[in-house]
Amino acid sequence: MTTAAGPPPAGSPTGAADYADSFAAETPEQLGARHRALASATAFGTPRPVEPAVGATLAVLAASGSARSVVSIGSGGGVAGLWLLQGMRSDGVLTALDGDPAELRAARRAFGEAGIASGRTRLIFGTPGEVLPRLSPTAYDVVFCDGPPLEYSAHLAGLLGLIRPGGSLVCHGLLADGGIADRSARDPQSVAWREIARTVREDETLTCAVLPIGAGLLVATKR
Repeated sequence: MTTAAGPPPAGSPTGAADYADSFAAETPEQLGARHRALASATAFGTPRPVEPAVGATLAVLAASGSARSVVSIGSGGGVAGLWLLQGMRSDGVLTALDGDPAELRAARRAFGEAGIASGRTRLIFGTPGEVLPRLSPTAYDVVFCDGPPLEYSAHLAGLLGLIRPGGSLVCHGLLADGGIADRSARDPQSVAWREIARTVREDETLTCAVLPIGAGLLVATKR
């Protein structure tokens, strides 16, 4: 962002965020998926794709845990999935579920263009309430939640139950619009974020942190 006064100082929040995103270089396939996801968000109101810095963080989290099994709640047009696959083991499998078939088609296209073997992804149509009971408990290294928290907040216990010891739950978007920190904000989304954050923080089996990158990441690792 450049204004009449010149570019923002390097130490400003905007300058820091821009640097973090530029540091996370995306492949042509990731950029293509991002452009399509942004166009869909503008035209149809679907969730915006994760920022490059958030994607790179997802890749680091997956790599640090040698993730073999990952669940993504919300397919996000495949943008987050490509980053997760980048950090996962070469034999890892990403399971992405979404209640929007168009989003699943976009994710399938993104994975195909990136040359991801079909056996490394499992795309499931359905809501968390419909799909989570079909997934194996304590079998996943990372569970990533994207999109509006109201779509999965009621199923937080089930999501945590999917994670093996040493695995992590990662929720994206809690710092968007500043609602979670504004106690006067009583809209359903802000309330849902507060409840998710409070539940995770008070769970003695979890070690958690909020990372102020992109729209914000809540990361909770099971002990």
